[in-house]
Amino acid sequence: MPQLSVVVPLFNEAQSLPELHQWIQRVCRESQLSYEIIFIDDGSTDESWSVIKTLALSDPQLRGIRFRRNYGKSAALQEGFRAAQGEVVITMDADLQDSPDEIPMLYRMISEEGFDLVSGWKRKRKDPISKTLPSRLFNRVTRWVSGIPLHDFNCGLKAYRKEVVKSIEVYGEMHRYLPVIVQWAGFNRIGEHIVRHYPRRYGRSKFGWSRFLTGFLDLLSIQFVTRFGKRPMHMFGALGLMAFFIGFVIAVWLAIQKFVFLQYKMTERPIFYVALVAMIIGVQLFVAGFLAELMTRLQASRHDYQVDERIGVAS
Repeated sequence: MPQLSVVVPLFNEAQSLPELHQWIQRVCRESQLSYEIIFIDDGSTDESWSVIKTLALSDPQLRGIRFRRNYGKSAALQEGFRAAQGEVVITMDADLQDSPDEIPMLYRMISEEGFDLVSGWKRKRKDPISKTLPSRLFNRVTRWVSGIPLHDFNCGLKAYRKEVVKSIEVYGEMHRYLPVIVQWAGFNRIGEHIVRHYPRRYGRSKFGWSRFLTGFLDLLSIQFVTRFGKRPMHMFGALGLMAFFIGFVIAVWLAIQKFVFLQYKMTERPIFYVALVAMIIGVQLFVAGFLAELMTRLQASRHDYQVDERIGVAS
């Protein structure tokens, strides 16, 4: 079993892969770490998979997974975590902006200092202001909502204990919130390490403004899923009972006014319809919570993705 697994999700990064592979290989050998490198080709349309197959011929520690189509970074990370065998798992991007020279320090922080997760912090980013300013806003909001004191949640360079990656599930666009997912899985020793960031030399950025339009919704989703994903009745049931109780109290009050004090007809008061709607919504929320509870008992615990080819990775 290797000491280290380096998981690299990629999409159309054929030009950078040979240099990245050589760099990771050199750093691991100089640090005397037994390792494996796992490249996950997320449905690339360039020659990325051909490059991976060529590199694998000369390096038995290189393993590869190729998706049949583009699923996204979260899916690639999930498959990489599933395949990883090392005691420490390090993730990085394939565009050469993350430095493999950080691997030994990240490895020591997990193996010797006892962290569950160490997240890289690109304090000096080599990106245009159109990326750095929104990223700062994103990190501040995430830090405030989650309570995790990290400066760079979305840095691709992270290190995990093996137990952590085998205990979490990453899907959709939730890779941006991996520290939040890890914390809610019960792993609270989360650290941060300042890492060097390089300007992009090959290809083009996958960054788009849409990520910030959906980012806040993703954060709300992860907060809901981590808090109530396994017990949805606790949320929907509580809201339903509250709404029903408010509507019921109003209806009783109107009934007392009608039959005891002989005042207005109940149906002549607008608040009667508020009470009726509140009780109906309360029942609907309670039923929704009950159905969601049933679904959590029936659904599979992990997502399956259509893998086209593998190199050195058991299916």
